[in-house]
Amino acid sequence: MDVLLPGTLDEALEMAAADPHLVPIAGGTDVMVELNMDLSRPETLMDVSRLDELREWRREDGHVFLGAGVSYTRIIDELGEHTPLVQASRSVGSPQIRNRGTVGGNLGTASPAGDALPVLAAYDAEVVLARSVGGTRTLAWNDFLTGVKRTSREPGELILGARWRPPRGPGSFSKIGTRNAMVIAVASLCLQLDEDERSVRVALGSVAPTVVRAAEAEAFAASALDAAGAWDDPTASLGSGEFERFGELVAGAGSPIDDVRGTGAYRRHACAVLARRALRWALEDRRSA
Repeated sequence: MDVLLPGTLDEALEMAAADPHLVPIAGGTDVMVELNMDLSRPETLMDVSRLDELREWRREDGHVFLGAGVSYTRIIDELGEHTPLVQASRSVGSPQIRNRGTVGGNLGTASPAGDALPVLAAYDAEVVLARSVGGTRTLAWNDFLTGVKRTSREPGELILGARWRPPRGPGSFSKIGTRNAMVIAVASLCLQLDEDERSVRVALGSVAPTVVRAAEAEAFAASALDAAGAWDDPTASLGSGEFERFGELVAGAGSPIDDVRGTGAYRRHACAVLARRALRWALEDRRSA
């Protein structure tokens, strides 16, 4: 196996163009697991962890750009105002894994259980890709993630990062697993209120071939909050029946399967519980603010 060590992004893109089948590696928290288990044996790895262009995040034109090489530890330390993303980052593995792992790795692996992916979906994020010839292109998160460990990234392209407009309003990330920490999610959920658009966004992980949004539940919750006057009056809330219905709609948005981590029925139940809790937390945060 060859290992390439580009010093700049331009050099990395040239290497990727010369060998479209090489595998980029940053933190290695997914790639090295597959190598150690002999599930994958690429002929060439390219270490992109040293590329400064991928290790930065910035604000630009009312958006946040998060470089593919920014670690979860840095997200926790530096992006505190993005509560769901910080909560998802804290749920990733151990401190050692968080020091190495990146959102770019979550995007590249495209596992439906990737902790950062429901957050990017709830943020309506774009994925920014680059190649040596043709410059950059952006894809909506749902156009980039196409299936279980499948993406729209073309040979020779590298993931530069993700970009989104920060929504104004509370949000949260939560997941259920077989223990409290260092666990792959049996089901995960990100809920985000957007007070400017008066919308509710809900994204689910581990309950479909890829991350999904609960569109019917989102519309129901936004309408219910409008009818209750809650968009204008943070002290207003919803009735228990509306919380129940919201949870039911969220649970119906996925297509979970039975596997070693849990049954489809349990995953649907978990999504309903997580959804009700997340919506209550968001409304409580608005009242307390």
